Amino acid sequence: MKNFVYSILTIILLGVSTMMSCTKDKVTNLPQVNCLDTISFSTQVLPIIQANCTGCHGAGNGTGYVLTNHSNISASANAILGAMNANGYQLMPQGGPALPDSIIQKVACWVEQGKKNN
Repeated sequence: MKNFVYSILTIILLGVSTMMSCTKDKVTNLPQVNCLDTISFSTQVLPIIQANCTGCHGAGNGTGYVLTNHSNISASANAILGAMNANGYQLMPQGGPALPDSIIQKVACWVEQGKKNN
């Protein structure tokens, strides 16, 4: 009977430790976005994309996404955020490291605010 109790306790502890070890990764899950300030496409989002994305995703690069103007960036916004967070997409920028959460949050706020061309 003692071995049975130890076996049950071991199974329970393994289950609990497995669930505890499956925490969410900082890169794949963006913290709750608190968008108090209006995010400007031209002065905040576009420079982020130009500095981190258009080296591979500019005109004529043949990568599938062309992120050079508001129309293209707005149309690809969910994929861009997914790639920045490695959430359903390959982590970008390719080869990492992931962009800081503060930068990802600006893009997320811009999306949440309607992807305005401002």
